[in-house]
Formats: sequence, C-alpha cells, structure tokens
Amino acid sequence: MPTADKILILHGWGGSDAPHWQAELAAEAAKNYGTVSFPLLNNCHFPSKNRWVKQVKNILNDFQPTIVVCHSLANTLWFWLCQEEIGSVEKLFLVAPPSLHTDIDTLKTFFPCEKPKQLYAKEIQMMVSDNDPYMELEEAKAIADYYQIPLTVLENAGHINADSGFGKWKLIEDLVLKNS
Repeated sequence: MPTADKILILHGWGGSDAPHWQAELAAEAAKNYGTVSFPLLNNCHFPSKNRWVKQVKNILNDFQPTIVVCHSLANTLWFWLCQEEIGSVEKLFLVAPPSLHTDIDTLKTFFPCEKPKQLYAKEIQMMVSDNDPYMELEEAKAIADYYQIPLTVLENAGHINADSGFGKWKLIEDLVLKNS
C-alpha cells in the first residue's frame, strides 16, 4: 500500500466494532502497513449531527484522507459535511445509507437531509441491500441516479452489518485496498 493513501472509515449509529466489516477492513488495511483512521464518533449510541460534523471536519483537516468509507448513518453525515465546502477525496464508498427521511427519534438531528450538490469525491461507489430495513431500494437507485454513480445491490444482505453476516467482507476489502 503506497504511503500516500489514507483511509478514513466512518461508522454509523452505535459504532462498527468487531466483528463488523468496518473493523475488519481497518484491521486488514493496518496489517499491510496502511494508514487508516477508524475513529469512534462522539456518543455513538445517541449521536448529534452538529457534534459529529465538527468532529469529522477536524479529522478531515488533520488526517486528510484519500479514501473515505461510510456505513449507515455515516453516509448521512457525509451528506451534511458536503452541504459545506470540504476537501475532495479520491474515493468514496457509501455503504447501506439510511433513507434521507429516516424517522427515528434518537437520530432526529440528522433528518430530513437534502442531497448535497456534490459529494467531494473523484470516484464514488454506493452499495445497498435489496432488503435493508432503513432504505428502500427505489430511494437508493434515485440517489445513485442523481449523482450518476455505480450502485451495487446485494441480495438479502439486510443492513450490511455484523448482524446480517458482514464481518470479514472480501468484496469491500478488494475495492478499498486493491489500488490503495
């Protein structure tokens, strides 16, 4: 892994500790002497959009990632970050985003969320499940169409997390680490 690539992994509501695929991805990247940041976002079980935006803006400024990997609520967080001007990254992975109109009281500061004009990434890939309880496939397709980005639809993958069997996940490791 060239030293120039820096991977920032952003978890969703409640975190993504082992055996979640994000924890496995962070370990795999570090195993190969990669530069990876997998921060625990502030009060992850009761998140605040403003605190998360501030925390991640600081991380972006300090760490300056070239690759960002978002899961679940982190996708919404990225959308909020993109409402402001942020530095562009080489690659952005949007995995299992929730609906932009999610109605969960604990997450009310994040929603509704408008689509930003741009996602501040040169290459973007979106991955969803056809039976994710937090996002209808039609909405996922509409978001991918809006940004004209590739959409990978996994069958019966739930929320693409540890609870739906996504611990070690070769596909995401290959996509994130293959050229990084």
